[in-house]
Amino acid sequence: MEAEIAQLVTTGATTVVGLMATEAWTQLRSRLAGLLGRGRDAEEVSAELEEIRVEVVRADGDAELVGDQAAELRNRLRRLLRQDPRAAAELDALLREFTPRQQPGVTVYNQTISNGTFNESVVQAGRITYNYQSPPGKD
Repeated sequence: MEAEIAQLVTTGATTVVGLMATEAWTQLRSRLAGLLGRGRDAEEVSAELEEIRVEVVRADGDAELVGDQAAELRNRLRRLLRQDPRAAAELDALLREFTPRQQPGVTVYNQTISNGTFNESVVQAGRITYNYQSPPGKD
């Protein structure tokens, strides 16, 4: 069971950090603040989460800084689940609600590219097809 909790904590932190730069964040923040803030003022916890979000957005591709914020969330989630193991089910339900649905057998990759110099090709697409037709008279 400990391995499942560790996986949930890691997945939770990574998912939350990923959602911080999306429109879903405003809804997720209040719900997550309620979960993390048990016994504390939800507005205070929400403000703390917003500080983490600002750092993530400001990181602008700095993987180390984003990793630091994910570690902060992992620690908070780990403490929560140690204090209240029943919160694991709530966290899992919250993540399922805000994580995009996947079709069976489909792998989803998320990439962010911003403000950089790229020396290799970058292609991101749902489907790439090639249907070449020679111009009329060039057969």
